[in-house]
Amino acid sequence: MSPIRQDDRVTARDATPFDDPFDPLDPADPADPAVMRKQYRADGLAEGELADGPMEQFARWFRQAAADAGLVEPNAMVVSTADADGRPSSRTVLLKQYDEQGFVFYTNYGSRKGRDLAANPYVSLLFPWLPLGRQVVVTGIARRTGRDETAAYFRTRPHGSQLGAWASAQSSVILSRDELDASYAELAARYPEGEQVPVPPDWGGFRVAPETVEFWQGRENRLHDRLRYVAEADGSWRVERLSP
Repeated sequence: MSPIRQDDRVTARDATPFDDPFDPLDPADPADPAVMRKQYRADGLAEGELADGPMEQFARWFRQAAADAGLVEPNAMVVSTADADGRPSSRTVLLKQYDEQGFVFYTNYGSRKGRDLAANPYVSLLFPWLPLGRQVVVTGIARRTGRDETAAYFRTRPHGSQLGAWASAQSSVILSRDELDASYAELAARYPEGEQVPVPPDWGGFRVAPETVEFWQGRENRLHDRLRYVAEADGSWRVERLSP
């Protein structure tokens, strides 16, 4: 038997298709976040182009986002909350309605975000419309929607999603996936397709009444346009430009 040469040895690193995640990245590695660059070449955003109010401006941008084939779920937004001690948390939630009164989403009131908002109603929303080089950032106060409004929306959900709202005690610790699936199967047997599913008592909506709404448009050389509406005491809106 011939001796094993250094070049013939197979190491654990050679045997796996991925690099050790704890190894420092090669500076030339395209997966190194420090070398990732995207140059935004979109047209700018000028004060004279803005709508009179933020919800009208949001509607303009939202329609454009919805029409963009490269943007998955344009109504997806990051909802950031903080508990009574100021500890933050964020998650992605789907926007289900917007109007002059604000932005509406639905959740289990016993979830982490539901508990946070019960203790601290101040919230931030972020719409990351990256294929368009745009973001919308909202800060405001969240209040529960009425039960009639919640029920009306719940009736529009697919049957499976209605059952899912009952099956999941959102944010609570469960023993296994089997436990969740068994809960859903029990509900599916109790409320077969075509039978009305009652609205869960601990499930409903939040409407975020905006205090500020920032429209962020990516520009070249990181000199982005950031125009922010700020609510005034008399109900009007002031527009201010932020440095990027």
